[in-house]
Amino acid sequence: MSDRDQEKKPLSLNRSKLELSKTVEAGQVRQSFSHGRSKSVTVEVRKKRTFEKNESGRFREVKKDALAEEQPVQQQQPDASAPAPAQAAKPAAKPVAKPASAKQSRPARKPRQVEDQSKLTDGERAVRMAALKASEVRRKQEEAAAAELAVQESKRKAEEAERLKQEEAVAAKAAADAVAQGKDAPVSVEDVEKTIAASTTKGKSKPKPTAVAKKQENIMPGEPGEPMVPEERRRVDPSTVKPKSRKELDEEEARTVAARKRAEEEALGRAARTKGDEGRRRGKLSINNAMSNDEGGRRRSMASIKRQQAKTKARMQGQQKPKEKVVRDVIVPDVITVQDLANRMAERATDVIKALMGLGIMATINQSLDPDTAQLVVEEFGHKMKRVSDADVEEALVSADDNDDQLIGRPPVVTVMGHVDHGKTSLLDALRKTDVVSGEAGGITQHIGAYQVTMAAGSKITFIDTPGHAAFTEMRSRGAKVTDIVVLVVAADDSVMPQTIEAINHAKAAGVPMIIAINKIDKPGANPSKVKTELLQHEVVVEEMGGEVQCLEVSAKQGLGLTELEEAILLQAEVLDLKANPGRVADGVVVEARMEKGRGPVATVLVQRGTLKNGDIFVTGPEWGRVRALVNDHGVRIEEAIPGMPVEVTGLNGVPSAGDDFVVVENEAKAREVSDYRQRRIRETQAAAMKKSALENMFATSGEVKELPIVIKGDVQGSVEALIGTLQKLGNEEVSVRVLHSGVGGINESDVTLARASNALIIGFNVRANQQAREQSRRDNVDIRYYSIIYDVADDIKKMLSGMLSPEVREKFLGYAEIRDVFTISGNKIAGCMVTEGTVKRGAGVRLLRDNIVIHTGDLSTLRRFKDEVKDVREGYECGMSFAKYNDLQVGDMIECFEQEEIAVEL
Repeated sequence: MSDRDQEKKPLSLNRSKLELSKTVEAGQVRQSFSHGRSKSVTVEVRKKRTFEKNESGRFREVKKDALAEEQPVQQQQPDASAPAPAQAAKPAAKPVAKPASAKQSRPARKPRQVEDQSKLTDGERAVRMAALKASEVRRKQEEAAAAELAVQESKRKAEEAERLKQEEAVAAKAAADAVAQGKDAPVSVEDVEKTIAASTTKGKSKPKPTAVAKKQENIMPGEPGEPMVPEERRRVDPSTVKPKSRKELDEEEARTVAARKRAEEEALGRAARTKGDEGRRRGKLSINNAMSNDEGGRRRSMASIKRQQAKTKARMQGQQKPKEKVVRDVIVPDVITVQDLANRMAERATDVIKALMGLGIMATINQSLDPDTAQLVVEEFGHKMKRVSDADVEEALVSADDNDDQLIGRPPVVTVMGHVDHGKTSLLDALRKTDVVSGEAGGITQHIGAYQVTMAAGSKITFIDTPGHAAFTEMRSRGAKVTDIVVLVVAADDSVMPQTIEAINHAKAAGVPMIIAINKIDKPGANPSKVKTELLQHEVVVEEMGGEVQCLEVSAKQGLGLTELEEAILLQAEVLDLKANPGRVADGVVVEARMEKGRGPVATVLVQRGTLKNGDIFVTGPEWGRVRALVNDHGVRIEEAIPGMPVEVTGLNGVPSAGDDFVVVENEAKAREVSDYRQRRIRETQAAAMKKSALENMFATSGEVKELPIVIKGDVQGSVEALIGTLQKLGNEEVSVRVLHSGVGGINESDVTLARASNALIIGFNVRANQQAREQSRRDNVDIRYYSIIYDVADDIKKMLSGMLSPEVREKFLGYAEIRDVFTISGNKIAGCMVTEGTVKRGAGVRLLRDNIVIHTGDLSTLRRFKDEVKDVREGYECGMSFAKYNDLQVGDMIECFEQEEIAVEL
């Protein structure tokens, strides 16, 4: 049916809806991701419609399939005016004309905008001309190569056609011979395929040389698109081909079948790989890809992109100049590890270890270095070292000196010192009009006390009472350090004693003036002149003898000379011109500390500078706290304490040591920092002491040194300190006292547990154990001893140590016996002896003397008189003796008999 008939056909409606076909198709595509995830994506596909004019001048739509099939058909149409294949080189060089329909089907291109050549520079114009000339030369070279290829291809086709004819003739002749001979000779598959191919292509015109060349380039030998002709048969002259035997034909057929099967498998494998690769390489599906029908090729993975970026970065870094060395200020504390040092220098730890190896130090990354070694490493790396110490936290506690206009007068601090039982506390009681001595155990002072006395004139004097016992040397030393004036009390009837001399030495070491108070002048045997004379031996010259030391005669019981003593103290204080600034933060010294039930740790503090108030945060030794209450020496609570006033302070978190400094700080954080540093330093000191004691214990074990472990609990820190010092002096080379634990407060369960584990003795000085501790001690058989006088503690521990000493062995001479004859009985020699001196006892030790030379020392095994065993034989009697494990006895030898006795040793 023509196009005109189609146009004249009447328009009719069918049952379906009248509508235009959509040029856009919508659909959904499901994307699959890793880990089993998927996603549905809506895509739209646009259709492109192509129109062309027909003979009548009207436009009609060209289908896509028809347009695609039209191109190869036109290329395969024979050309009637084409020359022979031998002359095909000339027309092949001409471009093939394309059909007009193809030109019309293309969409019209937009007109190119003509560039204004006048605006180009000479350089740009020259570059463009050079590019045009190069493209023209390249085009001519490509045309010449194509012409040469077409000539060669035409020659090859002619030779191939001739060879095929010859092969067909040979095959036909072979088949005829086989039929003539009556044999059923098989025909090869190649021959059958060639015959079919020849029959199908017969009558068709040959394609153009260019199309044939292109087709032959795309077809590989062995593929289904080309008859599988062996390469050797293609190159062999057909005239030289001989008929093959049946065996050769069978082998050739088998090879052909195998080659075809292998080619099919390879083709299927390629198709499967291509399909899988397309699905894998398609990448992400986007709207643009779906609408442009672009399946996409293989894309680079993220790993490949990252590798490329890393290579580029490394290349850029390699081209960059090395960075300049950064010199840093490295802060090095007292102890620093290798890793910390490397971090502070911004260097690698391995480089620091190498530097240490160069210095001859083999250190690991966690090993600590001393500041000197760290300084060498820092300087080797070119940095600057700034050394700091943990002790710098205490620098804030040191305050500047006060100005003279801020100072006002303060009461003098007087320490009363002297020998035990010389009347120090009684003298203070007389001054304070109190009776402290009656409350002291044993009538002696065993605690250090601080009091303030107000004179009749209104002046105030602060007194510090120190014990006089030898064990309280540390207390006397602390009293001398915090005092302004020392009052040395000497009994007129006892004169100068050891603790008097010690007090003189403490006063001289502290550099404070002394006032001599000769007490007990009311006693009948008092001799003040003797005291003054003996003081000259210790370089103490009183004023009566031309010296500068004031000397007063007093009596505490009778109250004689007390006023003169007060006037002498105030005169000496006026000479010293004692002043302090009450407007600054307070600082002082801890005179004594103890643990009280219900109040906790309590410290007796002597304020030296500033004013101490309720609520102040302070640091004392390793402890810190906040002032909760201030109590004076009379037990009255006060709001503040001025310089020179002794007060009791509560609110500490622990019991400090007597003699520790007392400093008020600005905030709690600073107090904690200082306290932590001091506690850490104490732990390090104790650890070093433990290592030292471990080494000493090792040698002590080898020397069989015996130790007496004890646990000491006291009422105040000073008493505990005095007990430890006294007991540790009691040992010798064989025995010693080992203090496992000491503290202030009552005895509790932990003390009993420690004593049970170490088989130790618990000493309670003016303290008692609680009920739980008593029950546990009875259950665990732990010995707890209570004392209130330090003499008794020293005496009992001394007896215990004496019992632990090995007894002394002494040799006691018994007598001599002379050998008169020697008998041999059952291989043993028996000496017939006469006791010439003393007594011979059985079981005693004997020595055999020959010419007054000891040749044997042993034991007497047998002692008989006649035939009976006897215990001893006296002088003038005969007896028979034999030695244990010794038989070299001769007539005339002398036997010395002795015995050993043990004598107890005391410290």
